[in-house]
Amino acid sequence: MESLVREGRLLRGLSRRRALRSAGAALLAFGLACGGAPRAPETPAFAPAPAPPASPTPAPTDTPLPVPTPAPAVDSEALRALPGADCVPPGRPVQQARLVRVLDGDTIEAEIEGRAYRVRYIGVNTPERGQPFYAEAAAANRALVEGKPLRLVRDVSETDRYGRLLRYVFAGEVFVNRALVEGGYAQAMTVPPDVSCAEAFRAAEREARSAGRGLWGLPAPAPTPTAPRIGPTRTPAPTRAPTPAPAGNCHPAYPTVCIPPPPPVLSCKDIPYRKFPVDHRYGDPHRFDRDKDGIGCER
Repeated sequence: MESLVREGRLLRGLSRRRALRSAGAALLAFGLACGGAPRAPETPAFAPAPAPPASPTPAPTDTPLPVPTPAPAVDSEALRALPGADCVPPGRPVQQARLVRVLDGDTIEAEIEGRAYRVRYIGVNTPERGQPFYAEAAAANRALVEGKPLRLVRDVSETDRYGRLLRYVFAGEVFVNRALVEGGYAQAMTVPPDVSCAEAFRAAEREARSAGRGLWGLPAPAPTPTAPRIGPTRTPAPTRAPTPAPAGNCHPAYPTVCIPPPPPVLSCKDIPYRKFPVDHRYGDPHRFDRDKDGIGCER
């Protein structure tokens, strides 16, 4: 009896599998009749890249960002309002400086943006070492500039032939170049092309001379005595008459003769001197030494 039951179950399973195969064959035939061979499902040519993970928002900080330092004023117009400084040309850069040392009456060493430069004052000339009133002029310069903030302004030239900066110098509210001339510690000196204040400095010198201030109040230097010579006497050879020494408003470019600075510009036929030294450290405003050999009016 049990064997008959098992055979019945086997028969029913075979019948079911046959039925399923028949159904699958029928479906395949129907698909071929309607659209051809079956195709695998299509996939896209490329898949989009996954989005990157969102960056975390930075936490706020209490430290502010650095603020740019505003550039200082660079126009010399403000300095022209100071006493006696209206001759300084406008539109020039103003350099802030710190005094390093005083070299003489018209020259200093100053630090500009961390570097030391020698600065020669424009338009003035003070006695050199070994000349009368040298120490007084250097002391006056030191009193004007020491311990004060300095501001420097050029005229036309940047430097002189020795590499020194050529500048109008302001110590605090004082126009140093002019103050030296007004006090009788410096002469006006005209060296083109830096002549913006030439006329103002000449006027200040005339006023100092008439008042007998500073070097203009000095007595004329006495001649140096000569020790008597011991030995046989010889007849001295004839000597040329000495060239007159500079006096008054004499330009330092001509140290052994007294020739005033221009204007007007003079020529050799306008003066009585011949073959005199020309010191080119101070220029040659009258152009007496055209061949630049250090001797003026050779013909």
